[in-house]
Amino acid sequence: MGKARGDEAYFQRSSLFWVTIIILSFGYYTWVIFWPESIPYQSLGPLGPFTQYLLKHHHTLVHAWYWLAWMIHVGESLYAIVLCKSKGITNTWTQLLWFLQTFLFGLASLYYLIAFRPKHQKQT
Repeated sequence: MGKARGDEAYFQRSSLFWVTIIILSFGYYTWVIFWPESIPYQSLGPLGPFTQYLLKHHHTLVHAWYWLAWMIHVGESLYAIVLCKSKGITNTWTQLLWFLQTFLFGLASLYYLIAFRPKHQKQT
């Protein structure tokens, strides 16, 4: 999207490459957590036996890491709002876009917000 109406509405979509990787990874991880009995482990190459091993021997850890990953995304998305305000991105819809995109894609989104250098940085 780039710049629309100046710095106060700056938004940039995450790279399609990273969006795809994250969707597939989180999708698979969610499948493993909630429906492990429906996974065709034999059809997944080395990923199948590895996933089975993790579920069998480290079930609690697998679940803990899943929820930790979501909590990290929540933290990143809240930080995105703080960054928006500190960089002068005041448009509410744009802040919401940054929040949602960062919640879903984490650092793949936050990277663009961190790298953004507004023309007129807000003085605090």
